Amino acid sequence: MNEFDTAAVDLSGILNKGAEEKAKQLPEPKRFFLLCMVPDADEEIGETGLVKTSTMMHHEEVLTPVLFVVKFGPDAYKDESRFPSGPSCKVGDFVIVRPNTGTRLKIHGREFRIIVDESVEAVVDDPRGISRAA
Repeated sequence: MNEFDTAAVDLSGILNKGAEEKAKQLPEPKRFFLLCMVPDADEEIGETGLVKTSTMMHHEEVLTPVLFVVKFGPDAYKDESRFPSGPSCKVGDFVIVRPNTGTRLKIHGREFRIIVDESVEAVVDDPRGISRAA
């Protein structure tokens, strides 16, 4: 099998852009999907001063029940038969979902999820201190 020639693909136009240009590269959720960002995990275990290992940080990111809503797809929360009280959340909310919910993707080092509108179980004002139960 031939190896792929990475020199044939010039990514400098994407990688060398500023924060505003990178933000334009976020995917537009379609239909009833929401684009959510995974909040940064704390590097320390509580107030103990102990630093988490990279494996612990990875598991905390992957299994987090807390997401930050970035964008709605055009049909999100439009079905009144499924959402008689209206949307469960709005852009800018921290929401609670089941661990491993959605499609995981990394964009410029940040983890995002694309989730279905009905997977939002709760909204929380301050997500600090919320973690998955062991």
